[in-house]
Amino acid sequence: MRNPTMKRLFSILALAALAFASQPATAADAAALYTRHCLSCHGVNRLGAMGPALLPESLERLKRKDADATIRDGRPATQMPAFGQILTGAEIEALVDWIHTPVSPAPTWSEADIRNSRIEHFPPGSLPDTRQGVVATADPMNLFIVVEAGDHHVSVLDGDRMARIHRFPSRYALHGGPKFSPDGRYVYFASRDGWISKFDIWNLQVIAEVRAGINTRNAAVSADGRYIAVANYLPGTLAIFDADLRLLRVIDGANLKGDARSRISAVYDAAPRHSFVAALKDIPELWEISYDPAAQDIATGFVHDYKYREGAFIPGFLNPRRSPLEHVLDDFFFTQDYSEVLGTSREGRGQVVNLDARRKIAELDLAGMPHLGSGISWQYKGRRVAASTHLKDATVSVLDLQNWKTVATIPTLGPGFFLRSHENSPYAWVDSMMSPTARDTLQVIDKRSLEVVARIRPEPGKTFAHVEFDRHGRYVIASLMEKDGALIFLDAVSFREIKRLPASKPIGKYNLFNKIQRSEGTSH
Repeated sequence: MRNPTMKRLFSILALAALAFASQPATAADAAALYTRHCLSCHGVNRLGAMGPALLPESLERLKRKDADATIRDGRPATQMPAFGQILTGAEIEALVDWIHTPVSPAPTWSEADIRNSRIEHFPPGSLPDTRQGVVATADPMNLFIVVEAGDHHVSVLDGDRMARIHRFPSRYALHGGPKFSPDGRYVYFASRDGWISKFDIWNLQVIAEVRAGINTRNAAVSADGRYIAVANYLPGTLAIFDADLRLLRVIDGANLKGDARSRISAVYDAAPRHSFVAALKDIPELWEISYDPAAQDIATGFVHDYKYREGAFIPGFLNPRRSPLEHVLDDFFFTQDYSEVLGTSREGRGQVVNLDARRKIAELDLAGMPHLGSGISWQYKGRRVAASTHLKDATVSVLDLQNWKTVATIPTLGPGFFLRSHENSPYAWVDSMMSPTARDTLQVIDKRSLEVVARIRPEPGKTFAHVEFDRHGRYVIASLMEKDGALIFLDAVSFREIKRLPASKPIGKYNLFNKIQRSEGTSH
């Protein structure tokens, strides 16, 4: 190009194009991009459709760089296409910002929405009532359910053969802690974007699903298997279903006066009490919801005479019985008889609440943000003790459950999340997965001496956590929590590795017997 004027013109045009391409996309651009490329799969207002909800609450565990990579490269396992050749880097960044921005006004999810969302893959009675295929030859109570977060799948393991017998795709971002029916036939899963799935273990089929909320924390199954309770952050509700996931009622997360609202941070089954216990995130109350149709009525105000029912009452069945608290508690551990609950506030303060008296009866001398929800218990020198990891301190605390005093503080390599044991084992296993330097190491604590007696570090630099015993306490399975991870079987006495199974970021493993029998060595 010999014409100097033309050269200058093309240079100006090239610089203008470069400047235009480098301009950050606006919110309006992001909204238009979402409508054009994402809405058909992820729904209006980002509530989810064929794909998961794209809300900050649902994406809390997805790092921004991973969200960027997902949009750019796609997810072959979920059939999400790659947009790296369609969108510019600035447009992808704008979409990442968009999906991490709250929807305004906040989306709602009504009882009608819940009922309309229900999917029945197999009607009740349409599948055999006996164990089929490979399940028929396995010990039904030594099966494991494994949640694999890397590619959103669930595996079923035969615990005796240490083998995977089935694997199927799950809803996006399942919570750990699936819940089982008392006969071991069904398991219920909760996803972060509100989907509850009922899976028939005997027939290896998902048989029903319902969307209980927009952002869900967990679910609980009643001891008789008849009711399912679901704790929701968005909207702040406790939804209760029958065993076939038909909605029975929704309880708003409001105080008795109705002038304050809360998210429901968790719900638990208190089997001996025939009730659910719910934790509230924003109101200093604890709820107990009886699923006994003969439950005593609940007084809702001043009562002059209980005998003659002089006052305001509501039915005790599926209504919250409220315990006022000094602080918000949202991380619970129950004593073995479920008469008391140990809870932690967001400031790390621990309390003991008696569920019969419905009040605090003791303070816990704990620091470092104890993670009571993963606590375990055992007999130590003739007394029942409980142990808990800490989310901020490199310790395990051991508490006397009679006087609520700290028996021992066991130093570990770093802050941990999970603690597991078994009635037939003298050892408790703890991780340090909250530590940047020790997340690759499991430690073994002797429950008799309260000392660390072993360390297991199979893959330096890779997260190694969450132990689950088989039903007999003979071996444990631990998770190599990486995208190309593994389930590692270890002898429960010698701590030696037995075998491995490949797995995609296995975040949790759950033995049917231990969970259904409420083993003292596992969380409930």
